[in-house]
Amino acid sequence: MLVILIVCALVSCKGEAKQSSAAQRRPMATTTGFNGSAAYNYAKAQVDFGPRVPGTPAAQKAGDWIIRQMRARADTVMVQSFTYTTVDGKRLPLRNIIARFRPDLTDRVLYLTHWDSRPISESATTDAEKKMPVPGANDGASGVGMFVALGDLLKRTRPDVGVDLLFTDGEDYGAFGPPEVDVLIGSKYFVTHLPSPGYKPLYGVLWDMIGDKDLRIPYEMNSFQQAPEVVSRVWQTAADLGYGDVFVQESGGLITDDHIPLLNAGMRVIDVIDLTYPPHHTPYDTMDKISAKSLAIVGDVAAALVTRK
Repeated sequence: MLVILIVCALVSCKGEAKQSSAAQRRPMATTTGFNGSAAYNYAKAQVDFGPRVPGTPAAQKAGDWIIRQMRARADTVMVQSFTYTTVDGKRLPLRNIIARFRPDLTDRVLYLTHWDSRPISESATTDAEKKMPVPGANDGASGVGMFVALGDLLKRTRPDVGVDLLFTDGEDYGAFGPPEVDVLIGSKYFVTHLPSPGYKPLYGVLWDMIGDKDLRIPYEMNSFQQAPEVVSRVWQTAADLGYGDVFVQESGGLITDDHIPLLNAGMRVIDVIDLTYPPHHTPYDTMDKISAKSLAIVGDVAAALVTRK
């Protein structure tokens, strides 16, 4: 799904070993009221559909489910349905889903996550497993689960700014290269089909692979270099909530992910991701590898950013 180009640059690389107990020893109760157990169950609902590979029945059902969930929570839900032709001529039906809270407000924050899962497991160890689709519990479903649970919270606790939750499709379909081929499809479509004329959020955060039981989130360096004030805002909020041992002040390298098309379009959008995840792009990215406690930590930060002045 993603490509690390460098590992350590511009910030210190101390503490390379993962602090595996950080997310596990905390209770799931959060300061904002975000429910990590609910987020886990919503992620499981996605995984239970099967791999959400574009063009499959599982993807159709999973996307329909997201739309239903967000229509029950958000003020407005927009669906960007489009057809994408791959380099080998395959036509993929894709959908971006945008759930909007307080659409009347001009000042807005954009959160995004991808909801599709990868059609192959190229990081698996056997040839047979490499041909299998990725279940996508962490790589896809964790972000969806967090967003639906965040929708629960924002329905009862109105945010201080307008909030847009963007579920992108086709992020993980092709090859990350270089060169990139048939990836980041939904985010590239979004920047050329904005939800309103002149749409420009105050800032944005991509939440990707955020459920790892062994959660440890360093700086993504494209984010650090191109939107440092947003990185500072998110990491300071995490520290204020007591999560400084999870949102660590270290380099995680340059990562190609859905924030890149938005950065290229002039938006101040960063990537929050824990890419040090052994089941990544394998058939073993399953629900037992993610944690309600990890989702509670990340959801607490996401909620605090838009509900606390």
